[in-house]
Amino acid sequence: MDVTHTVEAMTRKLLQGIVSDRGRHVIHVVRVLDDILDLPEIDELGGKMCARVLTKHGDQTPNVVVVQGDTKETLRLFGESHAIAVVRSALFNAAIAWSPLELDERG
Repeated sequence: MDVTHTVEAMTRKLLQGIVSDRGRHVIHVVRVLDDILDLPEIDELGGKMCARVLTKHGDQTPNVVVVQGDTKETLRLFGESHAIAVVRSALFNAAIAWSPLELDERG
């Protein structure tokens, strides 16, 4: 059963985007496509993205929001409440430029 979970995680389709927040601050957004994750998987995905951003951009703790769902009715956002509000607004205003994201087992 662990093998199936690992294969699913490796083939998961993800997108990334950045939303500006209060001047020079940004919120990193991870969008999950074609899959519904449970809370531990969402926490793990957010943690991997935080680690990736810290490695690339420095020592300030990044703000990450995980998004899943395809429509306004099914959209679910996970992260800090202020960041969720900013990202939700950007989503509905089509203000996020998405690019493919691959996170391996190490982040």
